[in-house]
Amino acid sequence: MGASARKHDVFQAIADPTRREVLRLLAEKERPISEISAHFPISRTAISKHLHILSEAELVKGKKAGRERIYHLQPEPLTELKQWLSYYEQFWNNKLQKLKYIVEEENE
Repeated sequence: MGASARKHDVFQAIADPTRREVLRLLAEKERPISEISAHFPISRTAISKHLHILSEAELVKGKKAGRERIYHLQPEPLTELKQWLSYYEQFWNNKLQKLKYIVEEENE
């Protein structure tokens, strides 16, 4: 499924702090929904909805294991985010270089 066919893009998917925390948990190891939901003060149904959005953005994938579904991280779509952010690094680096210059000038 290409980026244009996704219902939710990576930026929408990571916009929510709960979904970002789910990604962090899944970066550590594969987990069933019961284990994921134990980390949050919200219902399992709410976590399921978050996982659905992450799945549509192709950031996670679930596989059936008996009566449970085990989810794991698929980090490849995050490269889109990394590429977008890398463009703006030039501005941050420029500001840091200017700050360094100002601080060094004041210390002379």
